[in-house]
Amino acid sequence: MASTPVDVKEYPNSYVFIIDMPGLKSNDIKVQVEDENVLNISGERKRNEKEEEGEVKYIRMERRVGKFMRKFTLPADCNLEAISAACQDGVLTVTVPKLPPPEPKKPKTIEVKIG
Repeated sequence: MASTPVDVKEYPNSYVFIIDMPGLKSNDIKVQVEDENVLNISGERKRNEKEEEGEVKYIRMERRVGKFMRKFTLPADCNLEAISAACQDGVLTVTVPKLPPPEPKKPKTIEVKIG
């Protein structure tokens, strides 16, 4: 299984994962959340095996083919219900929005009874 390079950026409101996926179709790529907080990006690159006339042999094969998978443990502040993924011009972008920060707890005033 090939390791695919990934850039991960943190913005004030989201985390963004950027992966080069040249030549892949959306049905070749899977984006899933496992175990409550693990982002799993997987898929398969296939060699284009179109029928070519005559005998053709590869002189050099450098482009990776085969299955790939990357897993990332997401921080607790991720909104797992709002994750989106889009592939444009051979680049997959997975956006994981952050949950809003919790409201700071206000001090509770307790009445002192005299008695």
